[in-house]
Amino acid sequence: MKITKNSVVVMHYAVSDSEGTLIDSSYDHKPMAIIQGTGYLIPGLEEALIDHQEGDKFEVAVSCEQAYGERHDEYVQTVPKELLQGVEELAVGTQLRASTDDGEQTVIVIDVTDDEVTVDGNHPLSGLDLSFDVEILEVRDATAEELAHGHIHSEGESCGGGHNHAHGEDDSEDANKSNDEKK
Repeated sequence: MKITKNSVVVMHYAVSDSEGTLIDSSYDHKPMAIIQGTGYLIPGLEEALIDHQEGDKFEVAVSCEQAYGERHDEYVQTVPKELLQGVEELAVGTQLRASTDDGEQTVIVIDVTDDEVTVDGNHPLSGLDLSFDVEILEVRDATAEELAHGHIHSEGESCGGGHNHAHGEDDSEDANKSNDEKK
């Protein structure tokens, strides 16, 4: 069966930057399972999966525009430390939720001084061209229940068993984002 929209795809992947530095891999862990065409993956990888089938192994280069986008200098801001009173740990690498003109967003602390904190709202992989090694382990049609819920159910599992989410809410993003947000 070839991968098309609404196919369940179970796959291993390894992602590297343009210099070949490994960023993440599922090969030593549980494979990733997604519903094709739901926007869970970055656009370049999602597009590359189309028409592949179980057993396929391939590499795909994905430009930053088709991955996490370009870096934007205006997403880096320095704010007075007093604005972040109540945050227990203000160290480089700390992730915070910030209210922006575009709604809630995750920012990462990139510098801390006595008086100021610099945060970066860019995705950590923005501006990077990426390379993926992919192995397709399984391809099947998604069930009606999986399509309705936006995520994969393990064999024999329904929403009554094994995981918890509120029906009718868009929980698919948070439930599925265990591998560095999107791959």
